[in-house]
Amino acid sequence: MSVSERYRQAWESYWQNTSDAPGEAIWDADPSLSAIPHLALLAPHADATLPIADLGCGNGTQTRCLATRFPRAIGVDLSSAAIEHARRADTEKVAEFEQLSLTDTARVRELHERLGDVNVYMRAVIHQSDPPDRLPVAEAVATLLGRRGRAFVAELTEESKTVLREAAQSPGGPPPKLRRVFDHDLRPADARTAEVPELLREAGLTVLAHGPTTLPQTEYRADGTRIDLPAHWYVVAPA
Repeated sequence: MSVSERYRQAWESYWQNTSDAPGEAIWDADPSLSAIPHLALLAPHADATLPIADLGCGNGTQTRCLATRFPRAIGVDLSSAAIEHARRADTEKVAEFEQLSLTDTARVRELHERLGDVNVYMRAVIHQSDPPDRLPVAEAVATLLGRRGRAFVAELTEESKTVLREAAQSPGGPPPKLRRVFDHDLRPADARTAEVPELLREAGLTVLAHGPTTLPQTEYRADGTRIDLPAHWYVVAPA
């Protein structure tokens, strides 16, 4: 298991200091801007009778939406504090949540044994993982898919760094939600754009479809415009 203690503690600290208010995390966009349009891209390729796993689920906003489209939805996250947020927010108990490091190969395999083949939803996980962890994260996707699952993967591109830098250099400094990302030593858009498809292929996955997109944030610039981060999406299947 290669997750560094720095990385784990950064995420625990972030979620421990985040309220339960919707949108408090900068990436906690409404599903109408995230999961729903993403599912439209995944749907032509996926068996909707399979469960779906939301990897890096955070406070579970997208997981609860996924639960309305699939017979079973489970959200997993490295941070136990994030999972506590997700369980509190799921007042109707439509989804399941558990703490899991995607680099823990044994536990990922155990999850696959429990669930069987699943579809996967993963939004912005590889780009902020430490470099040694990026291939294990992609391999976790492959393990969970088994033979029948399909995955939707969206990752920030390098252009996102420019957008974030410009937002941080506004006259009043970084907007509050972005400042908290920096304060907790999280590292958005840290992977090269070309690295993501390379990792997916190395993990034994085939890209069925892909294209440019943006990941809307819940933070705004001083002029009132929403921060949307450039990204690329992939629908992948076992090779």
